[in-house]
Amino acid sequence: MSSDSPTSGFVAFVGAGPGDPNLLTLRAAELLGKADAVVLDDETQSPLLRHCREGVEIAERDFVKRAARGQLVVRLCAGDPMLFSSITEEVAACAAAEVDFEIVPGVPPATAVLTYAGIPAASAVPEFRIVDAAQEQDWAVHAACRGTLVIYNGIGDAVPIGKALIAGGKPDTTPVAVSGGGTTTEQYTVVSTLGRLQADLKHAGFTEPALIVVGEAVGLRDKLSWFETKPLFGWRVLVPRTKEQSRSLSEQLVAYGAVPEEVPTISVEPPRTPQQMDRAIKGLVTGRYEWVAFTSANAVKAVREKFEEYGLDARAFAGLKVAAVGDATARALVEFGVKPDLLPSGEQSSEGLVAEWPPYDSMLDPINRVLLPRADISTDTLVAGLTELGWECDDVTAYRTVRAAPPPAPIREAIKGGGFDAVLFTSSSTVRNLVGIAGKPHNVTVIAVIGPQTAKTAEEFGLRVDVMADTPSASALAAAVAEFGAKQRQAALAAGDTPRRPSQNRRGARRRAK
Repeated sequence: MSSDSPTSGFVAFVGAGPGDPNLLTLRAAELLGKADAVVLDDETQSPLLRHCREGVEIAERDFVKRAARGQLVVRLCAGDPMLFSSITEEVAACAAAEVDFEIVPGVPPATAVLTYAGIPAASAVPEFRIVDAAQEQDWAVHAACRGTLVIYNGIGDAVPIGKALIAGGKPDTTPVAVSGGGTTTEQYTVVSTLGRLQADLKHAGFTEPALIVVGEAVGLRDKLSWFETKPLFGWRVLVPRTKEQSRSLSEQLVAYGAVPEEVPTISVEPPRTPQQMDRAIKGLVTGRYEWVAFTSANAVKAVREKFEEYGLDARAFAGLKVAAVGDATARALVEFGVKPDLLPSGEQSSEGLVAEWPPYDSMLDPINRVLLPRADISTDTLVAGLTELGWECDDVTAYRTVRAAPPPAPIREAIKGGGFDAVLFTSSSTVRNLVGIAGKPHNVTVIAVIGPQTAKTAEEFGLRVDVMADTPSASALAAAVAEFGAKQRQAALAAGDTPRRPSQNRRGARRRAK
């Protein structure tokens, strides 16, 4: 059928790929976006629902009836629907009911998992053979494969399969890789040989789905491994921030191989009374201020919302000088259409801002007043510093920060029980609030802080600070944790040990070969 969707209902059998939700095809994402109902193979496919419209139904396997009623139904299939899949009968049912259908190929585990494990599917010998161990096999025939042999559904019989391949003529020194959790941050790979499979898999704990890869291409993994060697691969990292603030930080952590868990500890709310901000915005428009200093992206957001309330835009800043405490605040201003006139070149903090702020000069500055729209719990460092420089400050509460509700019980237990590998504290208040709503992180958890003040607060709560950012920004903090993880990994390898995540060092943690 054509790629244009018919006006009547139909069923799309869509390849969901090997596990990584980002390996979905464009056609698959398009159909999910149009779907009236989606049938999942299992819950691991639920991240793919982000492509769907709001209100899409999660259906049972009654898709033929739904399509007959005019619905567009997407039936998600693991991997590629036409490779070792059981949809033949389902497709036949559509045909028998005269329901239109489409089959969308997906990225198969046979190639994707190998690629993520750093094993080329076809290297020096151009032969690539895929075998389903769930069907009766003559392993002597497959022993003759000169290239790469990939075995599906064989993890329960991995040792007998290895022995059968040896009996069929394969040398017992033939490299073998077994990989589970393919293309996800749960992926782990054990490299062995046919002759050592029993010993090397004894404590590995593999379950299906997993792939067995046999052939000389496995030997290239040492040079080509890129996924499982990421600096924070598989690390579960707690990001105790507001949802808006944590998005870019989480994306950066994912790029390092981590699994970020966003736990809001601070809720940003409007001031209890709006009159102070109303007067400040009026004064800003009527020329009451020479400078406006922003100490957070939340302050920029609060002012921007007030502007929109009054029908104003960035042009109201004309003739004003604008300061930003750091890069994140500066980016929020630029998105608003305002380019900061002053940004600390050194330490991005109130102290850093004061260090570069020009003193008031009555000959050069027609007005000596500065507007500081800030949080209700801000420190007096900036006000004191500017006052000393001869400026008069209007310190205005632009927003309130209040403690968020406690996270769900499993998160609290993971925090206190060592289930997280690292926690990233981006302010003193995130330390206080996280401990307040969830308790202290376990001593195996890596504690990373954005700067000296946050480190001091963490230590006051009895936490050991392991990592501090070179510059006080969330991006620098994530990079510092990645560098820490890379050094830990390198140290383990240099000592001949298997790299382990911090959470695997707590008592009772499951030990698993990597």
